Amino acid sequence: MVRTRVGYAGGQKQNPTYYNLGDHTETVEVDYDPGQTSYERLLAVFWATHNPCAGGGSRQYMSAVFYHNDAQKKLALETREHEEARRGTRIRTEVLPASMFCVAEDYHQKHFLRAEAGLMREFRAMYPDPKDFMNSTAAARVNGYLGGNGSKEMLRAEIDQLGLSPEARQTLLRLWERAR
Repeated sequence: MVRTRVGYAGGQKQNPTYYNLGDHTETVEVDYDPGQTSYERLLAVFWATHNPCAGGGSRQYMSAVFYHNDAQKKLALETREHEEARRGTRIRTEVLPASMFCVAEDYHQKHFLRAEAGLMREFRAMYPDPKDFMNSTAAARVNGYLGGNGSKEMLRAEIDQLGLSPEARQTLLRLWERAR
């Protein structure tokens, strides 16, 4: 995964905000390197990390996969059907064509990382511009690890390339263990 950004998608309203969302859905945009992972693998993580059976109660919180082409649509529908059969219950996740994606406000970006003051101090020093922080691969990777994603081997293999001090590396390892 190269970058993640929280935002709003699926609607027609121009310039939605958290408090004036219109017909958009809160979502995460994932940029990835197909040489490193596949769309199918991203879908597997998606199905495994949320409850696709629960109704969101509103368009703002509905579960959705937004596809960009016919191949992605096909995979999204196939994996949804597989997940439905595996769970033995109806999946409520919508499979919709991608449309306009609007980036959410800065304070919505990198939720797990923002909760860790010491790590955030280092990232603010590296990325004083909030847009650079939002677009940072390192911030996206650390946020994912703090959310309990990835393996210990993956984290250990890349931790020295994340730009963190030795103390922050130890903090990240400790917090990843706790999140698992």
